[in-house]
Amino acid sequence: MTPPVIRPVILCGGSGTRLWPMSRTHYPKQFLRLADEFSLLQNTLRRLDGLPGLAGIIAVANENHRFLVAEQLLEIGLRADILLEPAARNTAPAVAAAALHALGKANTPVPPLLLVLPSDHVITNVAALQAAVRAAIPHASSGSLVTFGVVPDRPETGYGYIRRGPPVAGGYALDRFVEKPNATTAQAYLDSGDYYWNSGMFMFRADCYLEALDRFAPGIHESVATALADASHDLDFLRLDHTAFISSPSDSIDYAVMEKTDRGVVIPLDAGWNDIGAWDALATLGLADRNGNTERGDVHSVDTENCVLLSEGRLLTTVGVRNLIVVATPDAVLVADKSKAQDVKTLVAELKLGARGEIEFRHIVHRPWGSYEGLANGPRYQVKRILVKPGASLSLQKHHHRAEHWVVVKGTAMIARGDESLLLSENQSTYIPLGVVHRLENPGKIDLEIVEVQSGSYLGEDDIVRLEDSYGR
Repeated sequence: MTPPVIRPVILCGGSGTRLWPMSRTHYPKQFLRLADEFSLLQNTLRRLDGLPGLAGIIAVANENHRFLVAEQLLEIGLRADILLEPAARNTAPAVAAAALHALGKANTPVPPLLLVLPSDHVITNVAALQAAVRAAIPHASSGSLVTFGVVPDRPETGYGYIRRGPPVAGGYALDRFVEKPNATTAQAYLDSGDYYWNSGMFMFRADCYLEALDRFAPGIHESVATALADASHDLDFLRLDHTAFISSPSDSIDYAVMEKTDRGVVIPLDAGWNDIGAWDALATLGLADRNGNTERGDVHSVDTENCVLLSEGRLLTTVGVRNLIVVATPDAVLVADKSKAQDVKTLVAELKLGARGEIEFRHIVHRPWGSYEGLANGPRYQVKRILVKPGASLSLQKHHHRAEHWVVVKGTAMIARGDESLLLSENQSTYIPLGVVHRLENPGKIDLEIVEVQSGSYLGEDDIVRLEDSYGR
């Protein structure tokens, strides 16, 4: 028997504010490499390898993250249909867009199954995950709406729960969802054995989800259908219509559909699941040393126990401390008591009120053509390291308030400067006067790396007048 077509739907939204300063608004946690050399997004897809019937990936992403999603998938040899949300409207509209898109692309008589996965979780037991997915396939194929319930190992008050009903093959009928409990209730849930953590993972036929949505949340169905019908192609992305999509009610799959359907099934998942909700969660991934310390980067600790210590670059040292979180990036340092890990979100909210740029961008800012990194700055000057990928180019642009000096460190640069065209190689340089139209391009086969020195009265990123741009910005 031919296995049903399974289209992974990867939800790439989320901000991960509790993982600041590594997670930023324009580089949230799903793009971070926390557990190993792969990002959480990349591992979400890597652990599906070997499942039967896998077809094209659908990623639903914030438009500001579109190039990050595409590049991280390309790094692991994958491509996806990337649907761009013009605004966050929670999971029910996001999955509705994926379901409508999948049905429009379906070339089989049987509607495809959607395997809906958040992009920012850790699952250590891949075999157990795949076994749970296989157990869900018959239920989803027959029209049930399946959710995966994480088998709890502690009385957790930070998660919502799912109560199971009577047993069915490989799982249970879905009885109900319950909100985050207090400690006493959470212990009772654990003791009963009838409750699971709500993972936010689902499997169902695309048409069955849309039928349920049309019944229980028709406003979402209608708005998203219009947003997809009026969508526009932007390079390799599908940009959902802004007006129609933002008119959709904002709701989760749980509230919009799963709590109301009588066709729900819950499949138990005991696979080392962790949503990495805060820095203290890293200590539960089995990465700690004999002193209970979880260390990443250039870290040296003495007489230190039960700490999370991460550094992106500089040497991080500790002496005689216990139960701390210390995260050092080139532009920010977080020090927190481990028991206060959840309160990092409050800290970020206060920084946002102060309009601190450190909550928005990382020190390395990714762009469709490559990236740039701030090296030094002061009154009327700024130094950056710019990396341009082979075949890529920056926009044709000019600046009203700054001049730029470029030094080629690696590779070959093709430079348009006013009416001139320059080809520069390593150790050569050029000067771009204030107001002169210019463009930087990499015509070579290796990365182009330059050091840029800016000088002028205003050095903000919004002092860019784009005359031509390959990326539609």
